[in-house]
Amino acid sequence: MARNIITGLDIGSSSVRAIVVERKKDGSLRILAASQKESEGVRRGYITSLEDASKTISAAVKSLEKISGLSVRNAMVSVGGISLGSYRSKAMVRTSKADGEITDHDIKRLIAQSEANLTNMANNKVIHSIPLSFKVDNAIVHGRPTEMKGVKLEVETLLITCLSQHLSDLIKTIEASGLSVDDIVASPLATSYAVLTRQQKETGCVMANIGASTVSVVVFEDGLPISLEVFPIGSSHITNDIALGLQIPLDEAERIKINYGTENTMSKKKLSDIIEARLNDIFEMIENHLKKINRNQVLPAGAILTGSGSNLFSVEEIAKASLKLPAKTGTLMPSNNNSLVITAPTTNLRDQILNDPGWSVALGLCVFGFNNNHYLYESEKSAKGGGNILPAIKKWIHNLLP
Repeated sequence: MARNIITGLDIGSSSVRAIVVERKKDGSLRILAASQKESEGVRRGYITSLEDASKTISAAVKSLEKISGLSVRNAMVSVGGISLGSYRSKAMVRTSKADGEITDHDIKRLIAQSEANLTNMANNKVIHSIPLSFKVDNAIVHGRPTEMKGVKLEVETLLITCLSQHLSDLIKTIEASGLSVDDIVASPLATSYAVLTRQQKETGCVMANIGASTVSVVVFEDGLPISLEVFPIGSSHITNDIALGLQIPLDEAERIKINYGTENTMSKKKLSDIIEARLNDIFEMIENHLKKINRNQVLPAGAILTGSGSNLFSVEEIAKASLKLPAKTGTLMPSNNNSLVITAPTTNLRDQILNDPGWSVALGLCVFGFNNNHYLYESEKSAKGGGNILPAIKKWIHNLLP
């Protein structure tokens, strides 16, 4: 009997993490294996050396296969890095049927038109097209517009994009390691599936993933992502600041950073000033982004922090003071997140994953893969006009729930 198994592959700047998850008949998820290798050939989320990165991926996959006893041949893959971005685009089409009934074909034409309306896209690819709101004959539609009748159909869409070259290099690297790609998912969206609850997304929140060399931010409202941004700064910058400020080697600076707040150091005050100054820089960038989209200080569910840098002592307090919002470190697979139950062959393996926010992307990819992806529509431009850039990506044609 076929087993419902998905592999999630997160290629980060500091480490490559891979995880194999099985969905049981009762809907629960079982972690079968997990592997983490130090990244080579990756910088700020994009590939700098195809050969080095593919070797790291191969090593992670071989470790997965040894632990799980499975043959891993394909994976859900995240794309992150500084080339990720998002745009809002509006479009309008006339309904195609003589009686004015709105069909899925009309929706696809509408989404394609919203993508076509973007300018300066010569070097970018649309990887997600997310309809935020519809209008039929100038009237706002709450829910899906299909089977309604009208003459004019309008949409406002969030389009998440990535630099074409980075996407192409990512696909080539994964294929060079011997894997096929099931789907490509923007890292912040994947993370949201592992960290955020439905209530947080509905109420309104900002999720900040503090990685090694980037901080990615996604804002949710009414259950939908309304903005995505990536900043070229991360927790490794804190390590560099400590090394310079205290005049110590990088490995010692990293150890001190990780243990900040749990042990006494000779330069505790100076260390605190260094770490908090860089964290303030990070949250100032996030606050400026929220101001840009008119969502500063108005997200009731507040800021949810994840990623390897979210474990730093006092990060929640600094986030609250900077953003003037409730703030907390996110928990992987919170109990009220779709009522999912996570198990593993050993308690140690389960705790290793769920207690480390660095696994949020890899685990989220698997949850995303099992989910029906209710707000995602296939990017027709990518599917039809992408040439060989995305040859193995599954087509996303799902029910639309704005």
